[in-house]
Amino acid sequence: MPDGSRQPTYMTSIQGISAFYHDSAAALVLDGTIVAAAQEQRFTRKKHDPGFPANAIAYCLKEAGLGPGQLTYIAFYDKPLTKFDRLLETYLAYAPAGFKSFRLAMPLWLKDKLHMRRTLQQRFKAASQARLVFTDHHESHAASAFFPSPFDSAAIMTLDGVGEWSTATFGVGEGNRIRLLQQLQFPHSLGLLYSAFTYYCGFKVNSGEYKLMGLAPYGQPRYYDLILQNLLDLKSDGSFWMNMEFFNYCQGLTMTNARFHNLFGGPPRNPESMLEQRHMDLAASIQKVTEEIMLRMGREVHRQTKMKNLVLAGGVALNCVANGRLLREGPFENIWIQPAAGDAGGALGAACFVWHQLLDKPRRPNGQDTQKGSLLGPQYSNDFIANFLAEMDAPHQPCPDESQLLDEVAQLLAEGKIIGWFAGRMEFGPRALGARSIIGDARNPAMQATMNLKIKFRESFRPFAPCVLQERVSDYFAMRPDQQSPYMLLVAPVLEQHHLPLSEADRQQMAQAPDLRQRVNIARSTLPAITHVDYSARIQTVDQPRHGRFYRLMKAFETLTGCPVIVNTSFNVRGEPIVCTPHEAYRCFLATDMDALVLENFILRKEQMKKSVTEAEREKYLAQFDLD
Repeated sequence: MPDGSRQPTYMTSIQGISAFYHDSAAALVLDGTIVAAAQEQRFTRKKHDPGFPANAIAYCLKEAGLGPGQLTYIAFYDKPLTKFDRLLETYLAYAPAGFKSFRLAMPLWLKDKLHMRRTLQQRFKAASQARLVFTDHHESHAASAFFPSPFDSAAIMTLDGVGEWSTATFGVGEGNRIRLLQQLQFPHSLGLLYSAFTYYCGFKVNSGEYKLMGLAPYGQPRYYDLILQNLLDLKSDGSFWMNMEFFNYCQGLTMTNARFHNLFGGPPRNPESMLEQRHMDLAASIQKVTEEIMLRMGREVHRQTKMKNLVLAGGVALNCVANGRLLREGPFENIWIQPAAGDAGGALGAACFVWHQLLDKPRRPNGQDTQKGSLLGPQYSNDFIANFLAEMDAPHQPCPDESQLLDEVAQLLAEGKIIGWFAGRMEFGPRALGARSIIGDARNPAMQATMNLKIKFRESFRPFAPCVLQERVSDYFAMRPDQQSPYMLLVAPVLEQHHLPLSEADRQQMAQAPDLRQRVNIARSTLPAITHVDYSARIQTVDQPRHGRFYRLMKAFETLTGCPVIVNTSFNVRGEPIVCTPHEAYRCFLATDMDALVLENFILRKEQMKKSVTEAEREKYLAQFDLD
């Protein structure tokens, strides 16, 4: 079981919860310290699990060494009654067109969502003395962005699909207080606008938005003007009004309607069908619109707040391309983004809001965030793993000496091997940050295609992220030497000195090849596995205080090869939540073409496995997970 034997003395314990929409999660704050946080999907193995986070709550309590009866507060991340009011008003405004959607939604609301106080009381019978607190949805986002941030004061921006009524807000955080000053209201929503194009391009809403962002560099923003002329009236301050005659999400079960489809040249793309250049151009166009809106909002927020720092949260804050532009081109000196920026992070925000805002407890920022690298999930001891490997009768190499372990893994990476890396506490949020990662050599030109097609079993166009040693970031990427991106939420250009010359045939293939695998396989830099087609990369900076052993592994690889950059992608296959346990890591290792698996102090090599997985067994494994 996860290590969770600490028995702290404490005064106030706050359990934060988000549930019943997507990415349910729990977070526990003890006397202002973030002790644990995890998404429910990591335990149930159901991606974006919206259910009540019973497993995540149980983990948080165990990690803290507490029972439910020792909780002081239970904080829920939004206000269900206000959200229900918005739902009813919207259905009435579009009646009778929205009756089918209304009929499907009502049972869910009447069962759990509307009676959240009763639901929480039933779920926490042993915590009868705990006070229940319901924070506003965007208040939770704002709290998650500011309170763990490294800043004593900062402007705040939150952007998502919709909370109760708000779809975007801005405000200020100072000391231990946040104030939200202005909002954009439903149905006018940057998150829902982006999701409409996600749906239209054949990807799953609330899941595939990052695919649309990854697809955008393959296209040209040919529809940019058409979007601004027809879909929304964008103001200079970043506020906008959407023309709802083109959308169906208020009253129907789809995001877009026939008028939208006619405007952009046909019906929505069928999932898994061939991507056309039109879809790439649509992705590029809505990405450019998103970036323009965020830049305008950023300038307006800076004008009104005069703050030099900015913090971001909400699902749109996971758009790392827009974040990178906002940092490079916007008026703020520093930006910090909540690693679990979507609904999962609302659980943490609600708990932090209670501690600082309601209880008036001070913050003492010291230039570093208090998110602990977002390594807030379960970890497993070497004894637990040794027993598991014995039970599996799995050949393995114990490495009690860390330097030996790191030298061997660095050598495997240098040989072009793909490695499953399982070490320390699991990440909170959607990114693998070096605890539950699949890693490889970024210099290897075959690495991206191999990882996509033989490890992840996903679309060939999807880019991979580089991990780079913090002290070497400015040697490879257009970032300041002191600029940090520990949570993989900023995109930056690869420096021109690392670009490779392209032949005219390569240029034509990159611009026109209908099969994106042909475009991806053209080496564009000395780090081809992580360089996107527009010469950008989604950066994770790695430092010793946050990342510990992962940093030391990268130092060993740098010593061996001279290269401070490796490929990092999440430890899972397509549609699967990132692995949580050694068993899940082992099962994923066997079912894919990974070459080696590191489980804490143990190395497993594929060629030494006694049993190989048949194609039928692999297909059965992959079939467990719905395509995202």
